[in-house]
Amino acid sequence: MTHSTSVSDHPAELSGVLAEFAAEAAYEKLPQPAVDGAKKSLLDTLGVILAASGTEPAARAAVDVVRDAGGQPQATVLGHGFRTSAVMAAFANGAMAHCLNFDDQTPWGQHSATSIIPAALAVVERQGGISGKDLIAAVAVGQDLFTRLRRHVGWRQDWNLSSVIGVLAATATAGRLLNLPPDRLAHAFSFGAIQSGGFMDMVSGPGSELGGMYAGFSAKGGVLAALLAQRGAKGTDTLFEGKNGFFATYFGGSYDREKILDNLGGEYYGAATLYKPWAAVGTAHSHIHATLEAMARHGLNSDDIQELRVYAGDCHEGLCAPLDARRAPATLMDARFSLPFLVAMAAVHGDLKAGDLTQAALKDDRVLKLARKVVTVSDPALDWKDELPSGRVEIVTRDGRRVEQSGEDTPGSATRPLAWTDINAKFADCAALAAVPPSPEQIVATQRAAADLESADDAAHLIRSLTDTPNGH
Repeated sequence: MTHSTSVSDHPAELSGVLAEFAAEAAYEKLPQPAVDGAKKSLLDTLGVILAASGTEPAARAAVDVVRDAGGQPQATVLGHGFRTSAVMAAFANGAMAHCLNFDDQTPWGQHSATSIIPAALAVVERQGGISGKDLIAAVAVGQDLFTRLRRHVGWRQDWNLSSVIGVLAATATAGRLLNLPPDRLAHAFSFGAIQSGGFMDMVSGPGSELGGMYAGFSAKGGVLAALLAQRGAKGTDTLFEGKNGFFATYFGGSYDREKILDNLGGEYYGAATLYKPWAAVGTAHSHIHATLEAMARHGLNSDDIQELRVYAGDCHEGLCAPLDARRAPATLMDARFSLPFLVAMAAVHGDLKAGDLTQAALKDDRVLKLARKVVTVSDPALDWKDELPSGRVEIVTRDGRRVEQSGEDTPGSATRPLAWTDINAKFADCAALAAVPPSPEQIVATQRAAADLESADDAAHLIRSLTDTPNGH
């Protein structure tokens, strides 16, 4: 990985190059897969926010704080039926977008949509008259920038990239929707970067609600950064590559400028976005799939299991320790980050649906009994290098059999991605869990609005289809 500490080595500082790309991106220049990726992420994220509004206690504090703060009614807090300022709506919706861990991810890990989509929707509602094509282009820009940075910085699994980089992606999206010129958008990146942060323990540390709420801060930060730049606030000219800049501070100066910029504006990485079938941390999905496959192939039920061994690389170990706490998580947030509990729950119920993880589920004796039989086996072959590795399980049955299964071709993975029909079904399931559930007619209208977004003169139609009654009132 190359590394730069001097702007003079390059014709332009990276912040200026990326700002020009974001400001000038147009729908007409997007490859069709990038268009589809943006639209899918919009619908998927809307659904996940709605589900969180009615099922996850960790999101309630964020929504309550925003409700109490009031503010100009510029944008909608989804699932709760009230409006507030664009900045605070982005915060509340962002907090809900990730707290179920049901949001999309890149094939290389981390989550962009939870920062990008709440920021985009807040700006779209605040401004009014932004076309569906412009919303698609802005989301595609944010997705692409997020992935380019995520893949080509010297990450040591220390910083939480979803929030450190997510706020910059949200800034690019919000800035594009505000029609900021390149120089203003470059300044906006500085105000986004000053809000970057997030340590890895906040993602999976037991007993914490930080891992669910962090996207609220990066979504809010993106809107705030873009609005500050729109008002003329000035940032630094050496944001990314300066001696004391972003790359030096977060990654010890380790980044690959050439790869970050490779085919910029030609290839949009949002096209590779992956969507989850299960409301749990993405690094657990292949183990969940392996468990379900092993049981189906060998006709097993949970009572047949004497021991369930999960093979863990470095990215899985945090989901397994401390083992006793992971076997019996105290909160829903912890449950979604607990590999022993998740595989046990999947084994007992034969699936892991959005509405399955409830307070009652945490006390399910059958699941807790099986979770106590889950043991972890360290396997460096499953360490995280680039793309997320596939997990592996071994089941020892009560009659002495040993059944092994790898988690390749996991639903929602790059080799088995969810299609539009899957995302539509997921959206309908999620919407039904909302604190204020939309009607069946509103659900269908929102699905259609997302699919046909490029034809909308005002992209806020996507939100109105979800919140308006059928007669428009």
